[in-house]
Amino acid sequence: MIALLMTYVPSIANFWTNRLNDRLAAANTAALVLDAAPLGMVPDSLARQILTSVGARAVAIKMGQQRRLLASADLPAAIDRDIDLRTLTVWSAIVESFETMLDTGNQTLRVVGPAPGGAQFIEIVIDEKPLRLAMYRFSRNLLLVSLGIAMLAAGLVYLALHYLFVRPMRRLTANLVGFHENPESAARIIVPSQRGDEIGVAERELSDMQRDLVSMLSQKSRLAALGLAVSKINHDLRNLLASSQLLSDQLASVPDPRVQRFAPKLMRSLERAIDFCQSTLSYGRAQEAAPDRRMIQVEPVVTEVRESAGLAADASITWISAIERGLSIDADPDQLFRVLLNLVRNAVQALDSRPKGDGSPLQIRITGRREGSVAIIEVSDTGPGVPAKAREHLFEAFQTSGRPGGSGLGLAIAAELVRAHGGDIHLVEGTIGATFRISIPDRPVELQSVRNERARA
Repeated sequence: MIALLMTYVPSIANFWTNRLNDRLAAANTAALVLDAAPLGMVPDSLARQILTSVGARAVAIKMGQQRRLLASADLPAAIDRDIDLRTLTVWSAIVESFETMLDTGNQTLRVVGPAPGGAQFIEIVIDEKPLRLAMYRFSRNLLLVSLGIAMLAAGLVYLALHYLFVRPMRRLTANLVGFHENPESAARIIVPSQRGDEIGVAERELSDMQRDLVSMLSQKSRLAALGLAVSKINHDLRNLLASSQLLSDQLASVPDPRVQRFAPKLMRSLERAIDFCQSTLSYGRAQEAAPDRRMIQVEPVVTEVRESAGLAADASITWISAIERGLSIDADPDQLFRVLLNLVRNAVQALDSRPKGDGSPLQIRITGRREGSVAIIEVSDTGPGVPAKAREHLFEAFQTSGRPGGSGLGLAIAAELVRAHGGDIHLVEGTIGATFRISIPDRPVELQSVRNERARA
């Protein structure tokens, strides 16, 4: 606004001065015509036409000591204001121009300016109103041009701000939102531009920070995977060491003096190993090796599980095996052993956690049958069952049922191994204690490979 005002003031003053100079220039041309004609030879009609073209009521010229009225029409009785362009200054031009614009009447102006040839000056008498209307038109046009320039400048500034600042900031914001959704994905890292300003520096610093964060999260995931792998190894190793501890208990009853001397040390070492495995269980995640599947008999695996769990000589817990005769299963024998051992140890812990006054029998039951191409094994106990709160995350790592001594990994390991076989494990509802059902389907047979084998045979 200030810039527009500072531009408008000298512009209107310059327009006012040029307008009067144009009238004087036209009067000089008319004066040459009127002065060349003999005295009284210019008709009044022609004189009026000349004055109309000049835009004046009278034209006079001074030569020496004589002032000569060259032409006149409808002269007013008095002159309201004199303007001498020969002595006009910048400030006086500004003042005179605004006086002309702010006046509301139609004053008569006497304008004096330099004359060509030997004349001292030329003077014209004009009306103020036409000059004021012309100044109004000029002001309107100047305002429209100024508004157009201002709008164009504003548009250019908007585009400059949009492309230089708004779009890069939106890009940064969108990248931050996307990176927040998946901070572990390297594809969400921003690609910095080649800008050398602060936004370019911010993009490069953000890219470096995101790369460091992705690297840290990746390292954290690897450490978590390593932690869970160690936890699983410790869990199964603890079970194996517990089985070895039971064997060492039997060795303690051997009357051999050397065995009697080393058996306590062996037992203490095994106890320390079991305690160490229990204390080193930690968070993490690991993928089990792919199962080496083949058709195996279920009964020998169940017998080995019973012996490893120490239930063969335990008369306090009744072991019931109801496996169909000759039942076979398409599974990895080692992984099936781990699955059943984890379930049986959980059942033993559940029976140990029963109240002492409970007189119901302590019993673990394993059943096996085949339904078409699916082998089904169930492990059940007569313990207190699984609490309702624990069932929501039953097969997740480190989700225990609240019993002391449990690490929360047994069912997670069992579920992962069963699913690796393409099977399913779940808790059977509506049974006494807890019953876990394992379903492992046989692998589909490739007929072409069977035919090839028969052909080779």
